[in-house]
Amino acid sequence: MIDYDKFLSPRIKSIPKSGIRKFFDIAEEMKDVVSLTVGEPDFDTPWHVREEAIDSLRKGETHYTSNSGTLELRVEIDKYLTRRFNLSYNPKNEIIVTVGGSEAIDLAVRAVLSPGDEAVVVSPAFVCYAPLVSLAGATPVIIQTKMEDNFKLTPEALRAAITPKTKLLILPFPNNPTGAVMEKSDLEKIAGIIKDANILVLADEIYAELSYGFKHTSIANLPDMRERTILVSGFSKAYAMTGWRLGYVCAPEPLMTQMFKIHQYAIMCAPTTSQSAGIKALRDGDGDIEYMKSEFNGRRKIIYYGLKQIGIECFEPKGAFYVFPSIRKFGLSSEEFCEKLLYEEKVAIVPGNAFGESGEGFARISYAYSVPKINKALEKIEKFVKKIK
Repeated sequence: MIDYDKFLSPRIKSIPKSGIRKFFDIAEEMKDVVSLTVGEPDFDTPWHVREEAIDSLRKGETHYTSNSGTLELRVEIDKYLTRRFNLSYNPKNEIIVTVGGSEAIDLAVRAVLSPGDEAVVVSPAFVCYAPLVSLAGATPVIIQTKMEDNFKLTPEALRAAITPKTKLLILPFPNNPTGAVMEKSDLEKIAGIIKDANILVLADEIYAELSYGFKHTSIANLPDMRERTILVSGFSKAYAMTGWRLGYVCAPEPLMTQMFKIHQYAIMCAPTTSQSAGIKALRDGDGDIEYMKSEFNGRRKIIYYGLKQIGIECFEPKGAFYVFPSIRKFGLSSEEFCEKLLYEEKVAIVPGNAFGESGEGFARISYAYSVPKINKALEKIEKFVKKIK
């Protein structure tokens, strides 16, 4: 019998599996579970976008595109960023269309980092950042943000984390799982530190359109920051296009040239049909964004105030579609709390420690679900909390 351990990469074996899907997978096998686990809009992709994709298939547009994506789509990405965020990138050499935002993050990390380098990773955060840094042979340096700081990255914490080996800061705001945001004044406080340290920024702004009560500012908008920022975004969250696997990365040409080589050899190009849909979404989807954002904002208020009324301490999220309540006072670990809630009340949420050690004592609840589902979950959570007090 083959001993596969002799063949497998020790680096890959050392990387843990994602903790997000664990409770989702358990819930899928149970009956009558209210699951608020996955960060996916419950809206279907708008019809006019789907129809464009169907028409593309009818016309036989089923062949490879340019490695970087169709020029038509890259032009529309530039127009969208200019219209919505006052950012501009050259469609010919500063934009690559990727298979989701996750590929864009991987391209940036692998193009920049080498063994011996360090990358500062804000935590709690989406699960892929630290593992991708490790897969590149570099070392993730974790900054644990705190609820008392509204889960923002503070200048003091950033300054303390930077060493002579630091090459990259991964900045994921609006944040998954906390719902925290970095407004322009917050970004200005850290921009000088980034420039003084002469490091790059990977700005994951996939939730930029889901900012409540203020207009999102990219760190690339600040003076002298565009030249040292790699901007990642995509279509999944703003346009309810998760299954289309369509994202993009924008950066100055010298950085993009190296990312392009990785993309070219590993992926070839993003799906042609998805690219056609993406063009339509960018051209005619501003109204869709505003509608879905308004719906999410209403759900945000329902779940935030609902948790507070139950007596669960909760930071008010200002972006994305998650709340990150503290469950420390109940004397259970994040895993224990979520497991008991699942088996006793059939409500599935994600333990905070799935997003890093600083998430212990918290849980992530997605409000990318219908209001009736959210209200039902709140009723069950209240019942559960009363039992364990």
